[in-house]
Amino acid sequence: MTGIIGLVAGVVVGVLAGSFFRAGATERPAPVPQRNDGTTLPPGIAEVLSALPSSAVVLDSADRVLRASSAARAFGIVRGEELVIDELLSLARRVRRDGVIRETEIEVAVRKFGPDATSFAVRVAPLGGTGLVLVLAEDQTEHRRVEAVRRDFVANISHELKTPVGALSLLAETVQDASDDPEAVRRFTDRMQTEASRLTALIQDLITLSRIQGAEPMAEPTRVDLGGVVEEALDAVRMPADAKGIELVGSGAEGITVLGDEGLLGTALRNLIANAVSYSPKNTRVAVSVALTRSTVDISVADQGIGIPQQDLERIFERFYRVDAARSRATGGTGLGLAIVKHIMTHHRGEVTVWSKEGSGSTFTLRLPRPDDRGLDAARNTDRQEAAQ
Repeated sequence: MTGIIGLVAGVVVGVLAGSFFRAGATERPAPVPQRNDGTTLPPGIAEVLSALPSSAVVLDSADRVLRASSAARAFGIVRGEELVIDELLSLARRVRRDGVIRETEIEVAVRKFGPDATSFAVRVAPLGGTGLVLVLAEDQTEHRRVEAVRRDFVANISHELKTPVGALSLLAETVQDASDDPEAVRRFTDRMQTEASRLTALIQDLITLSRIQGAEPMAEPTRVDLGGVVEEALDAVRMPADAKGIELVGSGAEGITVLGDEGLLGTALRNLIANAVSYSPKNTRVAVSVALTRSTVDISVADQGIGIPQQDLERIFERFYRVDAARSRATGGTGLGLAIVKHIMTHHRGEVTVWSKEGSGSTFTLRLPRPDDRGLDAARNTDRQEAAQ
């Protein structure tokens, strides 16, 4: 960001220098900035500012705004002819006095974003010897948010990987020490297999999440029969469901198709059903239903489980976020299942929603765009081409 701002400041200074050089070559005095319609700025400055995506402001010798970019006004940095951020105004005055370029970072509560503060990387530079000062402010809020998410992800994944790896190491040492006790060896090797399976599931979920976490939609979606997707997803979790006496029910999917990636949609649905089974008490029911609206195809997974506290509903789709960490680890969860579901829906231009009440269960809904005839025709053509090959 510093390099970009420096380049912009250099361009502006260059424009100013060229303007004054041309004025000297024709032996005419350089124009003194006047307060009027803004034409007192040297030629080219207004054009440069209008092309900047960042907030840019030129102040005259009396601290009045000669020109401000649309971004500066949108963020509320400039109102009318005034630079309203006191910290920036103070910095501009110091730069005007000593001619030294200064850089800093500030956080301001701009009206556009309510109570939340917006972070700016700021560079203030003098423009020649005219008394004009250029203020450039780049919004860093999203960059900081992404950096915070990245740091949290690294910390979380380090912890999640250390847990099964450490357990495997300890269990291996225990097996070695108990080599003369066949019963103990069998017990500990079973634990080792459980931890290895957990580690494998975590790595697989990380690979899946890395593959689909981009927000871009699929370039070539195909027609997907939801009947088959639902049936396969139910079959995949039937064994753990039977072990708890949970009844799995599917309805409404026959004959309904969507445009998308069959494998990814199956992954999303399996994750939701597996969660429903894991967090439901014995001898209850998990139901998968498909319904059509005027614009969407809705796939709902409803359980009679423990439910989700209201304060956790907005965070359950975050990576590694667990409502009950101890219970999640006991059930073998990786903490990535719902994050994967969310990204798969984004990949399909859809969304995932949740309704839940503690003690009454939860309902997760995959909401996909309903394909129009043109989309279905394109999918049919693709199917015919694949069948012919």
